[in-house]
Amino acid sequence: MSALLDSLARGFSGSDARRAELDAALQTGLPGPRAEAWKYTSLRQLERRSFQPAPQVPTLVDAAALDDIPSPRMVFVNGRPSEALSDLSTLPEGVQLDTLSASLAASDEAQQLLGRRFDGSDEVFARLNAALADEGVLVRVHAGAQVELPLHLVFVGVAGEQDLSWHHRHLIELRADAALQVVEHHLHVGDAAHLDNSVMHVHLAQGAALSHARVQAASAHATSLLRTDAVLAREARYQRVDLELGAGLSRHELNVRLEGNNAQLTANGVLLGNGRRHVDTRLGIEHIARDTACELVWRGVGADRSRVVFHGGIRIRAGADGTDARLSNKNLLLSSNAEIDTQPVLVIDADEVQAAHGATVGQLDGNALFYLRSRGLPQEEAQRLLSAAFCHEPLRVLPAALSAVLALQLDRALNSAGVA
Repeated sequence: MSALLDSLARGFSGSDARRAELDAALQTGLPGPRAEAWKYTSLRQLERRSFQPAPQVPTLVDAAALDDIPSPRMVFVNGRPSEALSDLSTLPEGVQLDTLSASLAASDEAQQLLGRRFDGSDEVFARLNAALADEGVLVRVHAGAQVELPLHLVFVGVAGEQDLSWHHRHLIELRADAALQVVEHHLHVGDAAHLDNSVMHVHLAQGAALSHARVQAASAHATSLLRTDAVLAREARYQRVDLELGAGLSRHELNVRLEGNNAQLTANGVLLGNGRRHVDTRLGIEHIARDTACELVWRGVGADRSRVVFHGGIRIRAGADGTDARLSNKNLLLSSNAEIDTQPVLVIDADEVQAAHGATVGQLDGNALFYLRSRGLPQEEAQRLLSAAFCHEPLRVLPAALSAVLALQLDRALNSAGVA
């Protein structure tokens, strides 16, 4: 057994169902390079590390670290909810917000959430999550509620004497014709070397609309393993943008099932590779019903000695006639020591569909650089301007308030990395 799995299993005292999930994960072990979905992402360094469970009491953090994140917000520090840093005074009517721990104590519904089965390439980590998850956020929006004020979910990793791990299970559920805006912030204070292995479920009922922004800006010593599973009913609309800006090793698997006619998905993102970071994103989009649509715009940047991995999978099932599916993945290679791997995959089992996908890896446009230089801009400033414009394109799909939040975080990360 690896040091990682041994440390996560140590002292386990969960139910029989959870024990079965843990045993299955331990028996399977971590995926190696022969696993197709992990061929570009090595876990050898991670499997040699050990982590301690996050303490039950949240670590103290200076509230000034969250000054630019407004209310309503729910804050977790080293995996535990922080009442002192959370501010739900402006939580709109029609929104129900609970922690997983409170829900587990109050009803069986949260336990059913933990028991959900998974398909996909990260089964081992999903099983570990099912065995070990004891905290998270449950967000429910009542039918017809139109919530305009963004809800902020904040997860802070704080450096300490030990490397900590936490396993969250989240739920965002919008009932019929409801609307909500959510911003996830994954931040750090100090060089926290934690492991975040979390799963989020998104359920959108008929006519529901969710705008979802996620900023992953964890410490360069952290490991971020996240999975999002979304199900869209008839005429549901899901807009999201993911910014992968931090963590030494990050992997996000986004799975979306468009199960109702006329469901629409827009899922964009930016993958920033700098230093020795390894950034891995895997999309699995399934069109199941008729007249569904997805548009996916992803931009990757490889600088220094980083590695960026992107897999964009779209499947149009038999009977999903009238589907319109589009994927664009463009990547900017800024260093000869960086590496970018991109794999767009399109599988069509239906007739009368429109589908297109493309992926490129290249350098900055020489003509555009020449134009900016001819207008008096120094070479370095021209390169930064073009790089920033390249990365900002995916943000345009979100409402203005969310787009502004992401633009600020993106610019900070690009400046810190020396990219823009």
